[in-house]
Amino acid sequence: MAMVDVTGKPKVFREATATGKIKLRPETVRLIRSGKIEKGDAIYTAKIAGTLAAKETSILIPFCHPLPLTNVKVDIEILNDNTVKVSSTVKTEAQTGVEMEALVATAISLLTIWDMVKRYEKDEEGQYPFTAIEDIRVIKKVKRKDKNE
Repeated sequence: MAMVDVTGKPKVFREATATGKIKLRPETVRLIRSGKIEKGDAIYTAKIAGTLAAKETSILIPFCHPLPLTNVKVDIEILNDNTVKVSSTVKTEAQTGVEMEALVATAISLLTIWDMVKRYEKDEEGQYPFTAIEDIRVIKKVKRKDKNE
């Protein structure tokens, strides 16, 4: 096992966007909307966590190349009364793509939301029967020599 050798590949503009969702109790989503989560602003905290995670992807995933990220943008929106969606877009000029960085940013943002609201999601036995992270996937990948094309 080893990293893929990208030594001879040219550096080109690369971009990837990944999305995912977290299902929560409607009461929890109302608390997020009203800014009443005890730990703080779940959306703001998740954006910071996702950005930091994208920058650390090569530490988290074996054989993943460390990349000089030029931009990480994490967007979070409340879709309905029980679903929050995360979209992470990562950009670089490098010899390999940024799909893993976008996926890691999305996954960690979703996990951060879970951590911020877990108190409100537990049932009487301390379980999470309603909470679920779903549908994490890459929805866009770009590779081109000129980033303005």
